[in-house]
Amino acid sequence: MDENYEKFFQVNKETWDKKVSIHAKSEFYDIEGFKKGKSSLNSYELNELGDVKGKSLLHLQCHFGQDTLSLSRLGATCTGIDFSSEGIKQAKTLNKELGLDAKFIESNLYDVPKNVKGKFDIVFTSYGVVGWLPDLEKWAQIIADKLKPGGVFYLIEFHPIVWMFDFLETPPKLTYPYLNGGAIYEEYKGTYTNNDAEIISKEYGWNHGLGEVVSSLINAGLEIEFLHEFEKSPYNSFPKMEKTSDGMFVLTEGQRMIPLLYSIRAIKK
Repeated sequence: MDENYEKFFQVNKETWDKKVSIHAKSEFYDIEGFKKGKSSLNSYELNELGDVKGKSLLHLQCHFGQDTLSLSRLGATCTGIDFSSEGIKQAKTLNKELGLDAKFIESNLYDVPKNVKGKFDIVFTSYGVVGWLPDLEKWAQIIADKLKPGGVFYLIEFHPIVWMFDFLETPPKLTYPYLNGGAIYEEYKGTYTNNDAEIISKEYGWNHGLGEVVSSLINAGLEIEFLHEFEKSPYNSFPKMEKTSDGMFVLTEGQRMIPLLYSIRAIKK
């Protein structure tokens, strides 16, 4: 991996290490409800991923492990990776407290080949993951290499059109390129669970169009089963969203013409 990327990853890691304690106390992640049995998974991934019982599953960029543990509760044998040492520490604490058997490994995604042994029935990743990765060809190859023949890769992610907007401005301003034009740096107070949190988030990210995501997976030898796009999100994660009757969220009228999410399911032949 390019030496400059390592510098960017280090800045991002320091920010995410600070975010973990804030997120773990937030209403957004509702740890107390989660401990009592509430799943952190949403209807999109539950419906599209299918039955995971008895399957081995690798969860990439798992933050502090709630989705990993929710999948474990559904009967999967789970391994979660994340580059945040604080995130992995919190995940291991939750796993022990809940009496589950998930495994958590601190690892940058690009170091998965040397840090994670074996192959899996499912590789899973979701919501705010692709934008932290500069090189999708390598990402897709790692996914393919970690899947058993016949294995499933599933991604649900914020739509790349969303990331063209600067939501720190009101109204959101069309600012960023659709395609990967290099690292985008942002610095702002708070985090998505708490705008008033005493943290300065310093982050480097990369925008990737749908064509780049899909082509990288195909180039790695995966067969795309579907690509779906959604106008509703389960998360109230952008300013001035409106709640719909089914408990989802949409952008306000002026921005509602753009999709919020997409999902991909692919098979290793």
